[in-house]
Amino acid sequence: MIIAFIPVRGGSKSIPLKNIKPFCGKPLVCWNIEALENCPEVDQIVVATDSDKIEEVVLNHTYKKTKIYRRSAENACDTASTESVMLEYINAAQLASDDIFMLVQATSPLTQTKHFSEALRMYANKKYDSILTCVRNYRFFWNADGTSMNYDYRNRPRRQNFDGMLMENGAFYINTVKNITASQNRLSGKIGVYEMPEYTATEIDEPDDWSILENLMRRHILNNTNNAQAQNIKLFLTDVDGTLTDGGMYYSENGDELKKFNTRDGMGLQLLREKGIKVGIVTSETRELNRRRAEKLKLDFFSQGQRNGGKLEAAKAICAQLGITLAEVAYIGDDVNCYELLSNVGMAACPADATPKVKSIEGIRIMTHKGGEGCVREFAEMLL
Repeated sequence: MIIAFIPVRGGSKSIPLKNIKPFCGKPLVCWNIEALENCPEVDQIVVATDSDKIEEVVLNHTYKKTKIYRRSAENACDTASTESVMLEYINAAQLASDDIFMLVQATSPLTQTKHFSEALRMYANKKYDSILTCVRNYRFFWNADGTSMNYDYRNRPRRQNFDGMLMENGAFYINTVKNITASQNRLSGKIGVYEMPEYTATEIDEPDDWSILENLMRRHILNNTNNAQAQNIKLFLTDVDGTLTDGGMYYSENGDELKKFNTRDGMGLQLLREKGIKVGIVTSETRELNRRRAEKLKLDFFSQGQRNGGKLEAAKAICAQLGITLAEVAYIGDDVNCYELLSNVGMAACPADATPKVKSIEGIRIMTHKGGEGCVREFAEMLL
């Protein structure tokens, strides 16, 4: 069995509850969980925590291979080592000696499924007793006594001719239960190095690291994924209540029903139309003010009153008119009545305050803005 083990404490002092703080729109720990969920080599994912809040966030997602382990208070204090909680779990779960145990650090959210898979395949060759991840660093290092460590300063090499040095990036470590138990360490025996991209060098320890890594995530991972999928999108659909609006229902003294829309969302839909992408609304509620808003925005499609799976059928009908498939549709919605459609489109997104079930959809993009506060514009700009 291959077990991925993610230790996450609730007591981080530099960034309170950092392991579930939204990182690029998703709780930090969820980036590694979801990369591991998609890794066919991994059989089980264990999130070891002492925090009720962290447990709640993880369990609110419908992960298939992930479970919670409540670590002891003794091994969740500031002075406890990561090895101590690893050994605690190995003993508590009575793991087999030949089980492969992969320690994964939530503070390295840029680790992708392919990195886990490649490293595990490398380990399967049985050339190494354990493996750690590194990045290649091209800086010049010096000793305290004024001597150069990794280059000849009298013959300074150019970067393209410089091999650099391997630096441990702390993303993950692979070993067997037997080796960890015997050595009391995550690494032992003959150690192999799995080299990761240079952009994965930083771990999140301080607030400045957070900003740096969010920018790196957008540049190296999210943008590449979004660009590849966005090129295929021909139809953009959105929900109304909780997405184009804040979900609130307002009533005047005369009993008139009111909703608050965001003009920036309207501009986002206009920008999509200008790029040749068809836009429309698919909503469960039947309201005249929804129709008036759609007419004002000059949308290509408007479908309301779609309940009990009707949203998916309405989207299929629009696709049939356009001669496209659901894989060429982008949709943003916030609640359980959007779940079926969100699960079937090419690109799915939700507001920052969407329900946990919607946020748990595999591959969904969680916006940084809430419903009615520009989340539709944010998703539109992601496509553009």
